[in-house]
Amino acid sequence: MGDRGRSVLRRILGTFVLCCLLLVIAGGLIYKQEISDTFRALTFDPSPRAVEVLDAIELTPGGERLFLASRPTVDGSQHFNAQCAEVDHSEQGHVLGCYVNQRIRLFDVQDERVTGIVEVTAAHELLHAAYARLGERDRQALARELRDVFDELSANDPALAERMAVYEHLSPAAFANELHSVLGTEVRELPESLEAHYAQWFSDRAGLIDRFEAFHSVFAEFSAQAEAIELEMSTLRRDVEARSAEYEAEVKRFNGDAAVFQARNERFEFSDDVDGFERIRSELSERRDWLQAMQEGLQADIEHYNALREQLRELGRLSTDLDQQLDSTLAPPTTRPTEQ
Repeated sequence: MGDRGRSVLRRILGTFVLCCLLLVIAGGLIYKQEISDTFRALTFDPSPRAVEVLDAIELTPGGERLFLASRPTVDGSQHFNAQCAEVDHSEQGHVLGCYVNQRIRLFDVQDERVTGIVEVTAAHELLHAAYARLGERDRQALARELRDVFDELSANDPALAERMAVYEHLSPAAFANELHSVLGTEVRELPESLEAHYAQWFSDRAGLIDRFEAFHSVFAEFSAQAEAIELEMSTLRRDVEARSAEYEAEVKRFNGDAAVFQARNERFEFSDDVDGFERIRSELSERRDWLQAMQEGLQADIEHYNALREQLRELGRLSTDLDQQLDSTLAPPTTRPTEQ
């Protein structure tokens, strides 16, 4: 091959190498986030508890990569509050998780009554991580779809409307971000487009909803029991008050009639009317027995009312205890995990 041929070959090879280099650079730019997530996931050593949560929520490979790239910590101590100090606590009752500085932080709730709450919270925060990785155009389009779906669903689902009411103070963009996580982890039936969207991260979203409904039913049961007891107490109180007023009026009338009968007897008005005496005495005796039965019925209902009140107090104690288990501000100041 002549010098000219070698020169052409060098130019061709140089162009080829340059094209390959440009392709690598372009690919790196396009897949910059995925490359970063892969590196962060591969270099992260999750705690055994974080692995338990990861296994429980059954993620796709992409979901697992994103979860590990978010370097999750599961902490049952006061350190969790420091980790999630940036979260607006007015957004929800208790902060059980947060996605801050590209990291997922979870509060380790151990109460068996709400088994699954940590896993659902993890999935909720994972979706915040996914939402943050969307391009602006994709995020805006998804936000519109989420809002349309929410408006349609909430019209027939007051519970969902109430659930999202805690985020009303947020900006439309932040509201859509929360809606993205709530719909994905708490609503069973969604349009196919959203199902396909969430399927990028969850291999069993239905199982995740099962977990949510299981622990959510505990709170719903507390509320339903309290409402039922309060309704029964209110109805019983009105009934007892009405019957008590009637009882007091009847007692007053009986005492008056008995006093009149006694006075007539003391004036010997029944000396020649034994049948009249026996008739009135018998009527008064029957009325006394009736009043006694009425009093016993009232007393029984008052005791039942007091028992209901004690049930409501006990229900309140149980509810308060569960609420405290979810309150990270009451967590011990120990068990701080190693930062990674």
